[in-house]
Amino acid sequence: MNDTHKLVNDLSEQVSRLVRDELRLARMELQEKGRHAGFGAGLFGAAGVVALFGGGALVAAVVMLLALFLPGWVAAAIVAVVLFIVAAVLGLTGRKQVKRAGPPVPRETLASVRADIDMVKEKARR
Repeated sequence: MNDTHKLVNDLSEQVSRLVRDELRLARMELQEKGRHAGFGAGLFGAAGVVALFGGGALVAAVVMLLALFLPGWVAAAIVAVVLFIVAAVLGLTGRKQVKRAGPPVPRETLASVRADIDMVKEKARR
């Protein structure tokens, strides 16, 4: 009876340690995914700001074209095109970062927990 009690205590201790380790792994995995999602969202925000500046420059170009009929609008249009290109690069990079983060599910940890549960079930059957 004493050996059985010791085995149950050992199993309980090991399961507790395993659960703590799995929770720590899940937290680390979620932190990594959160960093990628945050960085991607920041790049999306930067793309929006740069696109806003591009829109302002384009508006300035149209205003200059209509108001003065001088070549100054060409320079403003060139600046607008460059800003839109920068916005496109930032937006695509941000999209890539958000996709890289994936859903906020700790898949590796879940797979590890499932494997642990299967192992415990198999040992319990013996």
